[in-house]
Amino acid sequence: MLPFKTLITIDESSTIAVYRQIADSLIVLITDGVIQPGTFLPSTREMAALLDKHRNTIVAAYEELITQDWIETLPRIGIRVSIHLPLIKPRSFQEGGKNQTYSSPAKFSFKHIPGPEQYNFPLKRTSIIVNDGFPDADLAPFDSMLREYRKLMQGSSLKALMSLKDFGGTKALKNSTVNFLNDSRGLNISTENILITRGGQMAIYLAASMIIKPGDHVLVSDPSYYIADEVFKQMGAHLIRIPVDEHGMHIEEVEKALKSTKISLLYIIPHHHHPTTVTMSQQRRIRLLELIRSYQLPVIEDDYDYDFHYSNSPVLPLASSAHDSNVIYIGSFTKLLAPSCRIGYLIGPANFITQATNLKRLIDLRGDTIMEEALSVIIDSGELDRHIKKSRKVYNERCDQTSLVIADQLAHAVDFTKPQGGLALWLKFKATYPLGEVIAKARASGLLFTGTAYYEGADQKHNGMRFGFASLKEGEMQRAVDILRKITI
Repeated sequence: MLPFKTLITIDESSTIAVYRQIADSLIVLITDGVIQPGTFLPSTREMAALLDKHRNTIVAAYEELITQDWIETLPRIGIRVSIHLPLIKPRSFQEGGKNQTYSSPAKFSFKHIPGPEQYNFPLKRTSIIVNDGFPDADLAPFDSMLREYRKLMQGSSLKALMSLKDFGGTKALKNSTVNFLNDSRGLNISTENILITRGGQMAIYLAASMIIKPGDHVLVSDPSYYIADEVFKQMGAHLIRIPVDEHGMHIEEVEKALKSTKISLLYIIPHHHHPTTVTMSQQRRIRLLELIRSYQLPVIEDDYDYDFHYSNSPVLPLASSAHDSNVIYIGSFTKLLAPSCRIGYLIGPANFITQATNLKRLIDLRGDTIMEEALSVIIDSGELDRHIKKSRKVYNERCDQTSLVIADQLAHAVDFTKPQGGLALWLKFKATYPLGEVIAKARASGLLFTGTAYYEGADQKHNGMRFGFASLKEGEMQRAVDILRKITI
């Protein structure tokens, strides 16, 4: 409810009757847009109590407004502001109207943060959306999670859960995640090495904030996960780009950079590299670990979809090998469940995690403690492992089918290599098919690409994009490929 006691000004010494002052104040609030058409006002009894006036005074004020058609009485419901206001040219209450509270741009200076393209065209029901490589939410164990969530909401510990101070995640989820990572990734960590975050992106931001200073040099791949690149650049870093081929990042180029420049950080995705989906060879991993130890090089290892491997067993993370506590390991439950499940983790040395937790607290006083507790139960019960096995089988089949269809119908336009795992393909369009034009034509045909695409500026040489297959049913995938085929023949 609006603070009417503050908003309605009453001058007891005025010659204007109090009820008229109240009515006039309400008219001003309506015409200024503070009170919107259709808004219900307090009852006469409530308003009298709020303004500390006799109820008859409020009744008189409301009757004045009813007479002028500013408000209307709905029997057995209440008193609301009229939908059709008594003005020849009433102010527009539509979103974005010229008289909105923030109708003009800010006059003060502020940072410009690059953002994604804004999709300002209508999305039809028949539109097909191909994303960056998100999981299929239809497969997520939401029933189990909601059951546990409901138990927590009704349990005796609810008040305690909702008032917990943040020490890097709930104790239960930290324990569950540590066990999960030790068992699945060969990490040898304890709860002092983990910080629970709101998704992997927050983990990247926190880790980078702890390490990067303005003017520092950071090694990234070429191409690279562009949102991570933007994080580093916003922190004042200079990016040195290292090429990627079918065996991963060129480690000899990493070594050259280390010899010639003081490097403050290496950001790397050795497993299902984003965007190209390649996995770094074992030989390069061994050499990279040697360099990390030799140069005491801080590393952020982004392992966003480790659990989805198909053709063979996954290669263990760099963080599971000897690295002298230089590797900060980042992952997320988002890729296992659904895009809206924003729970990730940051793994590192205990002293680093303590300070990263302090930093997180500056922007997020506490996490989603109830969801964290519910997820902990899902992990400990084995439900998450069963979900991973089930969804891995589905995604493997979708990867096979999508690869077959694209190889059969788009060989004239794209080059790609079927990945060992992950949730997306990396499609490189041939030079005769500029990707910007392909995306625009696809959009006009009802096919919307929301994943990362690399075809502008320095990325023009890649002319490639991520084709997320995991969340597409077979019919949707086939229709998407059909549209691409039609616009490229």
